[in-house]
Amino acid sequence: MTTTGEEHRAAGGPWWWERRRSAVLDGGLALGSALECAVEGVGFAEGAGLPVGIGVLLGVVAGSVLVVRRRWPVAVVLVAIAVTPAEMGFLLATVGLYTLAASQVPRRIIGVTTGMSLAATLIVTLMRTHQGVGDMAGSRIDVWFLPLMSVLASVAMTAPPVLLGLYVGARRRLMESLRDRADSLETELQLLAERAEERADWARGEERTRIAREMHDVVAHRVSLMVVHAAAVQAVALKDPQKAVKNAALVGDMGRQALTELREMLGVLRAGEALGGSARGAVPLAAVGVAAAAAATRAGAGASEDGPSLAEREEVLGQSRAAGMKVELSVQGEARGYAPEVEQTAYRVVQEALTNVHKHAAGAGAMVRVAHREGEVAMQVENGAPPVRGGGAMLPSGGNGLVGMRERVLALGGVFVSGETEAGGFRVSAVLPAQPGPSGAGRA
Repeated sequence: MTTTGEEHRAAGGPWWWERRRSAVLDGGLALGSALECAVEGVGFAEGAGLPVGIGVLLGVVAGSVLVVRRRWPVAVVLVAIAVTPAEMGFLLATVGLYTLAASQVPRRIIGVTTGMSLAATLIVTLMRTHQGVGDMAGSRIDVWFLPLMSVLASVAMTAPPVLLGLYVGARRRLMESLRDRADSLETELQLLAERAEERADWARGEERTRIAREMHDVVAHRVSLMVVHAAAVQAVALKDPQKAVKNAALVGDMGRQALTELREMLGVLRAGEALGGSARGAVPLAAVGVAAAAAATRAGAGASEDGPSLAEREEVLGQSRAAGMKVELSVQGEARGYAPEVEQTAYRVVQEALTNVHKHAAGAGAMVRVAHREGEVAMQVENGAPPVRGGGAMLPSGGNGLVGMRERVLALGGVFVSGETEAGGFRVSAVLPAQPGPSGAGRA
């Protein structure tokens, strides 16, 4: 983890200091500056004809200002400039200029205060140099020598702390910028990881839904017909033994096909148990989905490689007729080739709608209508009211058939409607575009 300025402040120090060691450093510098100014205040008091105590007190107060250099760096430099004529505060001026240059103060203020400090130092240095030369009797010095030495001395005392402060301040701001970028990058990575996990959860949920839908297509239709045929066997066993034998054979064939398809999907699930390490116990959803889809595709004998198509609806109608249901078919328009997803969805809608008739309206007839229109295909399965409410094979229902049909149709950008009819029956209608479009979740 990176350490930001906010975390430094969270560590806490007294008053305006971010850390305790900063307070100790400033206190030490202020103490040293106060001692220096106090000693220099003695000479100032003697030269100005003031009591020594006043000079010492002035030096202690001026030097102690260094303790607030981080909070008010401009004030520290101004105090240093003010005591420059008293020839005291070298440490105060040096540290003050360095702190000011390294701070967040605008550059124009740094330039003005630096210029003021340079001017004050130049004036005092020039005066002291002139007095020193005047004390040297008989010495001959060129006119340009004193100003040149004063300028060099003033620049030597002012420029180094300012340049060093500018460098340290720029480096500090760069490090803070890098820390902020690192924190921002870490936050973005965490957000990306959370989003990736959310997308993975969403993908797993979608895959589970698809697997459940495909397994429902594989099992529900065959098992429903098995139960219907078993009920027929029970009804005609004594009256028509040959028909009972035929229905029993159909039950056996359908049961074997359903078991084979389920065994293939369960085999894929069990394959996950062989994975080691962290993958142990994980359900290979993608592989199961592929197996379920393949098994659902093979649920219709003679289906093409792209899956069952609407043209193979006669197989589903034949199975329902063999189970004793009266099924009529009406086709409008000229059949044309559609996208594989559209063909398979149309097939599944017809298959599942007839399965629901077996489950909930045993003994009722069904009417299947297919209309080929410009750019779309429509299908409708409508059954009449069952002769006896609650009669028939009493097939259980999990309520997933209509949900699965709606999901399939809306995923292709189609329209799905289902509901009871005025005559007491049930109607399932779907319209699919010739070419699958984006998810039509908003087109219910």
